[in-house]
Amino acid sequence: MPTWSWSSWSFRFQLGQYVRTSLWILPVLGLAAGALLGEAALALDDVVGIPTGWRYTATTASGVLTAIVGAMVALLGFVVTIGVLVVQQATGTLSPRYMRLWYRNPLQKTVLSLFAGTFAFAFTLLRRIGPDTVPDLGVTLAGLGVAVSLVMLLVYLNRFVHDVRPVAIADRVCRTGLRVLGVSVQAQGRCVLLDERDDGPRLEAPARVVRTEEGGAVQGLDVAGLVRAASRYDCVLVVAHRVGDFVPPGSVLLEVHGTLRTPAEPRRLAGLVALGAERTVEQDPAFALRVLADIAARALSSAVNDPTTAVQVLNHIETFLHGVGRSELRGRHVLADLDGRPRVVVPGRGWEEYLELGVTEAREYGVGSLQVCRRLRALSTGCWPGCRTSGGPRCAASSPCSTTPWTGSIPRGSAVRSPAPGTGRASGAAAPPPTVRGGPTPAPEAQPLRST
Repeated sequence: MPTWSWSSWSFRFQLGQYVRTSLWILPVLGLAAGALLGEAALALDDVVGIPTGWRYTATTASGVLTAIVGAMVALLGFVVTIGVLVVQQATGTLSPRYMRLWYRNPLQKTVLSLFAGTFAFAFTLLRRIGPDTVPDLGVTLAGLGVAVSLVMLLVYLNRFVHDVRPVAIADRVCRTGLRVLGVSVQAQGRCVLLDERDDGPRLEAPARVVRTEEGGAVQGLDVAGLVRAASRYDCVLVVAHRVGDFVPPGSVLLEVHGTLRTPAEPRRLAGLVALGAERTVEQDPAFALRVLADIAARALSSAVNDPTTAVQVLNHIETFLHGVGRSELRGRHVLADLDGRPRVVVPGRGWEEYLELGVTEAREYGVGSLQVCRRLRALSTGCWPGCRTSGGPRCAASSPCSTTPWTGSIPRGSAVRSPAPGTGRASGAAAPPPTVRGGPTPAPEAQPLRST
């Protein structure tokens, strides 16, 4: 039996997730809108006067509308084919987790809805054509709909051709993660965030625990609802898992601390935590970093073997880590009500966890690539300026990029040099001298090895 009810916050959250990732809801609404607009055009045709030059014979109108219906069906099939290609590329060369973000593409849904609506509009007009009845206004509007559909098809095709590149996908994922990272837990719950070093509650053994009957990944928390529930019961609620963690069936979901004013309702409390089959990015910026790390690791696999793509993805990973470094990270977030009393404790992620997630797999799989090693070295020394977290300098000294024993076949001195932008050479290294025809090639000057 599920731990949530139809009116719970977790059900509404998952329903919103389904609507945002669904590819059929908007096209179906487009079909309905097209049929309604067709009926409206038929009603207006008898009221609005049509110029003589815009009038059609029954044969011409029937032929035009029949061609529009067939064209819209063909265009729908074309867009679906492009979607299948994206799925194949995402599962083959990118990351299957990226599909969770691709489903939300509004342009894809808009194009499908426009094609479906134009199809329904033309079909509604087609069934009303008779020897003495020709919907002249509707036929003209159907032609205008085809013109708009063709423009949107070109826009969609242009977007698809440019956004299918791994670097464009990495940029979109990075911007999505940074946008989620900018929304703090305090802003989600519209509550007071306490400094746990001063006002953090000293928690004893929980008076009660709330367990989940169904396992799944933590997709989101109703922070405001948790604060209200803790105030109503006069207790402190401790979330046992971070957003993005997988919770096995029967595990503790919430801990209730303190003497409850009224008996707690486990089902209602469990409904404030949304569990699902996989992670989402709404409240989990680390999921975006997970997608970036997957793309970089897939590019370094033996099947793809594309270190340049991995370097480009590492550029966006560094951008994301800069955003993390400028954020206020806490191991746990202590949230209080309007009276300043601590009510909810939410676990968080620290700088070290974000850093390890972003670069560990690229470091392991790219140890034999010169440009990947140089890019990781530059990343390990470039993330610390402006880092607000106190762990920044300490992580710089113990970074996963700089503490791994060197086992690659390329010289270590070349691998630890930071790359010069756009040259593919180590920073500070001179360009190779040109070859002189008919004469000996001058030997390049020896470059000093930099210390690690």
